[in-house]
Amino acid sequence: MQPHVTPIDFASLDLSPALLKAIQQQGYSSPTPIQSQAIPIILSGHDLRAKAQTGSGKTAAFGLPLLQKILHNREQPKLATTGNQIGTLILAPTRELAIQIAEALTGYASAIMPKVKIQSVHGGISINPQMLALRGGADILVATPGRLLDLAQQNAIKFTDLQCLVLDEADRLLQLGFSEELNEILKLLPKRRQNLLFSATFPDELDQLIAKLLISPVQIDCLAPEEMLIEQRVITVTQERKNALLAHLINEGNLQQVLVFANAKNTCNRLVLKLGKADIYAMALHGDKTQAARNLALKKFKQGECRVLIATDLAARGIDIEQLEAVINFDLPRSPNDYIHRIGRTGRAGQSGLAISLLCEEDEAHFRVIEKRMKKRLEREHFEN
Repeated sequence: MQPHVTPIDFASLDLSPALLKAIQQQGYSSPTPIQSQAIPIILSGHDLRAKAQTGSGKTAAFGLPLLQKILHNREQPKLATTGNQIGTLILAPTRELAIQIAEALTGYASAIMPKVKIQSVHGGISINPQMLALRGGADILVATPGRLLDLAQQNAIKFTDLQCLVLDEADRLLQLGFSEELNEILKLLPKRRQNLLFSATFPDELDQLIAKLLISPVQIDCLAPEEMLIEQRVITVTQERKNALLAHLINEGNLQQVLVFANAKNTCNRLVLKLGKADIYAMALHGDKTQAARNLALKKFKQGECRVLIATDLAARGIDIEQLEAVINFDLPRSPNDYIHRIGRTGRAGQSGLAISLLCEEDEAHFRVIEKRMKKRLEREHFEN
């Protein structure tokens, strides 16, 4: 199926006055391409596979129509139900992304009365407060897969009334590492439901899985125009000079807000110390950090108190920073798709961005695979200081 014709403003999207008021309060002037295409499709009840860059407005693209459907259902006569029922389930691969989605949806629903119950659940913190919060169920539950299964095993949530399943960063949730948990979750859900998949990438190897999950889906691809706003640089350097090059790029370029990606947690910790010696305040974000430490690092980075955030790919899914100045790949990601997610942290929502990759001799063959995936060849710069 092909997507609907793109409307030119939010008022043409059949959204309620309460949602239009919240949109205005959020500072949204007109819908982004993914919003204008996805909202009518979701309201019509179709399954959807939507590809769009991070920062293109994906959360509002599924959040606004889901809230509109909740408003519509409130007006319909319905048999009373009991228990901790969930109306809509949104799955996210990281704690940070789950929190971010729930906060955004709460903002969109701010003018709706009676209030829409939106709850996020994730690991890293005690399960007991989350169980208490879910008494009586929730209109929308945003969850990481592991914690959702923990809650289901303790009968803290029920899915009999579930109407919609959303997978945000769907490619990650469908791949190894999450696929087992996802299969367990799908067994708990009613077979009749709407399914919405959103991601910046959908690798070909996932096509068969997606075909089993979606029924006659509409497909949207809004990726290409946004990609062109990111300036990509590749600098060749020896392994021994990488640390010096990183500090040089940050200081000489006077970069004030930089997200640096490394593949190992130990590398993140080491770079914090190395940059500190160059008078560059950096913090690390990776899976060995407590949730409180991860929240603190993100908060300081977003508020500009911390100049550099050094992260593993955990951070490629779920860091929402407006006008992030630059992304630097200290290490190349293991897959071309992760490269696209990484650089998508900058150049968001129509802004320009900068993505720099540090390339050692042994990385050249792998980076050529990434270039082939992007269908472009990037000029190599050389660092010899």
